[in-house]
Amino acid sequence: MRIALWQGPSPAGNVAAGVAALVPMIRAAGAAGASVLVAPEVWLPGYNHGQVAQKALAATAPALDELAAACRAAGCGLVLGYAEAADGAVWNSAVFLDAAGARVANYRKIQLYGPRERALYRAGDAYVTFDLDGRRAALLICYDIEFAPHVAALAAQGVDLILVPTANMAPFTHVVRATVPAMAANYGLSIAYANYCGSEGDLTYVGGSLIAGPHGEVLAQAGDHPALLVADLPPRDPARLSTQLQDFRKVQDAP
Repeated sequence: MRIALWQGPSPAGNVAAGVAALVPMIRAAGAAGASVLVAPEVWLPGYNHGQVAQKALAATAPALDELAAACRAAGCGLVLGYAEAADGAVWNSAVFLDAAGARVANYRKIQLYGPRERALYRAGDAYVTFDLDGRRAALLICYDIEFAPHVAALAAQGVDLILVPTANMAPFTHVVRATVPAMAANYGLSIAYANYCGSEGDLTYVGGSLIAGPHGEVLAQAGDHPALLVADLPPRDPARLSTQLQDFRKVQDAP
């Protein structure tokens, strides 16, 4: 299975520009034979824009329809991070549009990061899994992937691919260098982690978007400039998979 991700500068509140930047990336990913393209967190309207709540998108937003049409034309799915307006609240969400442009899954971020996110968004409370070309896939968003219990819970449900829009900013370079590959290796699944590059407001993004395989191998990784990554996911080799979950011995705390 081949997947792609896009690392780029934030559209910074310009929804039309965000859509316009993604359409050729969807086309390129489809031409490369990718099943899905993953875009960064809150790509629409931009993660650190001051009017995220005012520019949050409903499920019927024309911007999402335009991207669905691009998926159909390219024969490539899309995972898009966006600010979702629904149920009287704003959610930090990710939607999966399949290669036919159908809305297959919508996930709301569970682990909101910092006071700004907690003031702006309502937290999600459920995992979302779906079939993607014969693989069991799931969505997480940014900070979510840093919590081992969430990754473990998805692995226990048979998930072997996690698609992660993110907005990882300085100084947290350890996430792209160590945390994501370690999570992939520890739980025997592949992770696609799509970050921003450049600056937005008072944030500087670290880039480093990557696709990690089920044994912790980094299949493709960006630097700190715009990049389209494409990689083939290897099959899981039972001889190389971590045995930590089977071998774990719980130590009883002393009274």
